[in-house]
Amino acid sequence: MQTRNKIMEDISQLMTNAMGVAQGAKQEAETAMKSMMDRWLADRDFVTRDEFEAVRAMAQKAREENEALKARLAALEGKTGA
Repeated sequence: MQTRNKIMEDISQLMTNAMGVAQGAKQEAETAMKSMMDRWLADRDFVTRDEFEAVRAMAQKAREENEALKARLAALEGKTGA
């Protein structure tokens, strides 16, 4: 019986070690993939969300100023035309 227990313990230890190796390989693969994706994205001219939001706010402000200037111009043209 002692031999069977030793064999089962050895198999159990082997499986535990195999799972540890598989987990390490998984983490290494994830790290490599993340690194590759980071490099790929860095090579592209994508903007960050913050940059996009900043330009969007500037465009909105410019539209509002443009509308205000149109209204002011219309008012001035109305005064000189009357």
